[in-house]
Amino acid sequence: QVQLVESGGGLVQPGGSLRLSCTASDFTLDYYAIGWFRQAPGKEHEGVSCISSGHDSTYYADSLKGRFTISRNKAKNTVYLQMNSLKPEDTAVYYCRVSGTDYWGQGTQVTVSS
Repeated sequence: QVQLVESGGGLVQPGGSLRLSCTASDFTLDYYAIGWFRQAPGKEHEGVSCISSGHDSTYYADSLKGRFTISRNKAKNTVYLQMNSLKPEDTAVYYCRVSGTDYWGQGTQVTVSS
């Protein structure tokens, strides 16, 4: 059973930053493309960002380019999502997923509010 664990969420004021982490035990994330998704209350899942395996190519939703950065630390078996200049509309539960699989984490809540 693959278990992904997200962390790093919390309450932040508009304009602030958070770094989310996605890690796994007994599963090497470096071999796979990893995606970040989010779901706001009453809305569908939205793709946020993805990092490929191998060359670590990155993808971002158009509305998030320039504010969010995805990266991975292979030694720590962790994929990060650095989120800057946060806006209230970024409020959501953020999930990581092994691309092409049903392996999801439990999510971490991000709330952007003054």
